[in-house]
Amino acid sequence: MRVIAGIATKQCTLLKSCSRTTQQLFRQASSVASSVPSNDESSAAVAGEAASKTGKRRHLVFNNRTGPSLHHFLAQPLGKSASDVSTATPEEIPYMQVTDWGQGRKYYVEVYGCQMNVNDTEILMAVLNKSGYQRTMALEDADVIFLMTCAIREKAEDRIWSRLTFLKSLKTKSDRAPMIGVLGCMAERLKEKLLDSDKLVDVVCGPDAYRSLPRLLSLRSTSADGVANVMLSADETYADITPVRLDANKISVHLSIMRGCNNMCSFCIVPFTRGTERSRDIDSIVSEVRGLSQQGIREVTLLGQNVNSYRDTSQSSSYDTQGYGADLSRGFSTIYRRKEGGRRFAELLHRVAQVDPEMRVRFTSPHPKDFPDELLFVIRDNPNVCRNIHLPLQSGSTSCLERMRRGYSREAFLDLVQHIRQIIPDVTFSTDVIAGFCGETEAEHQDTLSVMRAVGFDMAFMFAYSMRERTHAHRKFQDDVPAEVKTRR
Repeated sequence: MRVIAGIATKQCTLLKSCSRTTQQLFRQASSVASSVPSNDESSAAVAGEAASKTGKRRHLVFNNRTGPSLHHFLAQPLGKSASDVSTATPEEIPYMQVTDWGQGRKYYVEVYGCQMNVNDTEILMAVLNKSGYQRTMALEDADVIFLMTCAIREKAEDRIWSRLTFLKSLKTKSDRAPMIGVLGCMAERLKEKLLDSDKLVDVVCGPDAYRSLPRLLSLRSTSADGVANVMLSADETYADITPVRLDANKISVHLSIMRGCNNMCSFCIVPFTRGTERSRDIDSIVSEVRGLSQQGIREVTLLGQNVNSYRDTSQSSSYDTQGYGADLSRGFSTIYRRKEGGRRFAELLHRVAQVDPEMRVRFTSPHPKDFPDELLFVIRDNPNVCRNIHLPLQSGSTSCLERMRRGYSREAFLDLVQHIRQIIPDVTFSTDVIAGFCGETEAEHQDTLSVMRAVGFDMAFMFAYSMRERTHAHRKFQDDVPAEVKTRR
């Protein structure tokens, strides 16, 4: 009993000490708060004054003039009840109020790059339409012009810069100058450069920030400076947003099941522009496919940067405790942290195929490392899953593949092709190939050609290597293959 009483006494003393410390902190915070300027004299105003003195132009992610001060983050004075502290609602906070600036305004959108950009545009349209915007097919009628951009190669970015120059001339000649917004991967990669580009761009919005676009447009309408939100997210999948199709008459649809990429191939900018890999939950995907079937869609393509590494790790579906090795194709490896639990791509593909046996199902773009036997069996056993597999090779040289950090050798790739054909005899293959990667010799190029002949691809997408800043190759290697050699290869 003395031991228990002693413990209780110590706990009481500790609680009293904590209480005194808490009261001291509140008094200090109140003292600090009293010296903090009001919203009209907030940090944004101070920063603006400093910027004007230095002559530097400022770009705000959000306009802080009506934003919160330190007062918003302090608790009520001591003595108030918990109910008194928690009565505020979002509507009472000025910087959270909803704007109706978009009501009736028209937007025009141009899409460049991959199919993921098309899907992102359809998500973006859903966000804008909900805020009162209307899409127009006429450039001259638009209040806002959006460019959904690609950053995978330098040529793609050059095309956007050229387009921005044209749009600037349109703004200067128009009585009603439209806003110009740059979205997607180029926005993520070149955020500051875009805003500093002689007032070419009004709004910059990255792939994970489309929900904030109506707010950004509203802020830009009352600001002399461009605005941006390029924050990458660890969990954004837009699973709760039903895309608005760019072409409502098409009977085939691309459906995004995941975002980002963990592979960190040395040539690729995608992990830096789209963030780390995260997957939608299976139920939301199956529900969307069911809705598409009811609308008469006859073909759906499941979409992801590394689509067959999909894994639903939500709590309701974390039942899988198999070892990591079972996930990978034989002879393949990765450099990222192992994944555990969750439902994998094979289960998702099977469930999607079962929604409508008359609906054709495809998927892109996969990585060769993520073709375990269970996935191959699903493709074989479901007649509506197309038998064409996109299998990106990139290079047929083991030494070049090592520099690319692809996680396999030429022999492992050829063994995988043979293994797939054993399970799915009528399969066909397409591929991606990069010509002229850093240090690629003529012998390494010939190795690539020999693999292509051995496999007999039905289709190949071939690209001259383009060095991208921030990638592993940019940090470690030299872009030393001449342009004319890349083109020849």
